[in-house]
Amino acid sequence: MSTDQVGPWFRAFEDEGEFVGIRFGHVDPVSQEVEWFYRPHTTYDGIGGFVDLLQEEGLTIEKLPEITHPASASWRSFFRALPAMLAPRRVLGWKELGREQPGHHNGKAAPAVAWHVFSEEETRRIRRAARARGATVNSLLLKYLDRTVRPALKDPSSAVPWMVPVNLRGKIDQGDRLGNHSSYIAIRIYASDDVRAVHRQIYAQLKKGRHWAHWKGFAITRFTSERIKRYLIRTNRATSQWSVGGFSNLGIWDQEKKLAPVKRPGPWLFAPPVLRCQMIGAGCVTFQESLSLTLQIHPELTTSPAVAEKWMNDWVREIELDFPMLSQGTVETSRSSPV
Repeated sequence: MSTDQVGPWFRAFEDEGEFVGIRFGHVDPVSQEVEWFYRPHTTYDGIGGFVDLLQEEGLTIEKLPEITHPASASWRSFFRALPAMLAPRRVLGWKELGREQPGHHNGKAAPAVAWHVFSEEETRRIRRAARARGATVNSLLLKYLDRTVRPALKDPSSAVPWMVPVNLRGKIDQGDRLGNHSSYIAIRIYASDDVRAVHRQIYAQLKKGRHWAHWKGFAITRFTSERIKRYLIRTNRATSQWSVGGFSNLGIWDQEKKLAPVKRPGPWLFAPPVLRCQMIGAGCVTFQESLSLTLQIHPELTTSPAVAEKWMNDWVREIELDFPMLSQGTVETSRSSPV
């Protein structure tokens, strides 16, 4: 029996007009065209949605990624985090980014989306570069994503809030292994922070058990009415902080290339949903040793694919500029794509 306590919140977001489909894409290795797929966050988290797609390909995925951080699931972390959860939200303003597609986009996937796929060699170089900084690939990518979107804020010198999902499999059981097993941590990145500073902040939040604090928050509010959930969403109280965006890493899949895709050989793409309280959805996944990046932008911020494409190009360029060894390789794919 499913005990999903996250899905009801996404149903409330959906009732508020948000599109809560988790975006996945497959890149045709010949044409480089993308076929997009969506899995509802009301039913799946990112890992669950990806596994569901792979199983449709005829693949068998027996073991799913599990949390490795040792922080325990205690109520103490919730009560320690409660003052911050109840504090007023600070919402940062955006500059005007332009709109190419008029009309109302409630309940529809974001039209502003872009993606990039690194080669296997470039992927290995990124890992080595992160290790040389004493950080994870996650921290490296998030730092340069922050640097990329920061100029679009009205105050680029602000401390920028980000949401980072945390997979809790291995310590919780929701009944359905593909269902919502994800919590999150909330961090703030300063313009002066380097990759290692971002890494330290992420792990400081994990050490404090902030992901468990938010999970306990979901548990407490699980049985609140739909009306209350929608009110909290409208008043920006559904999450512990307003965030510029969310950055999610699905991890490394089929590193040894034992899976033989039945229908679709080639790279996969992934991005978490965008919400009014989280205008950017950026994701990465490493499939068969090739790292991909995908970002999408909420339609209320922009509907222009050109903005997403520029941000993606700038994101990749930031990585290449700071790590010259990456620029020795060639860009495999980098482009925007229609929904």
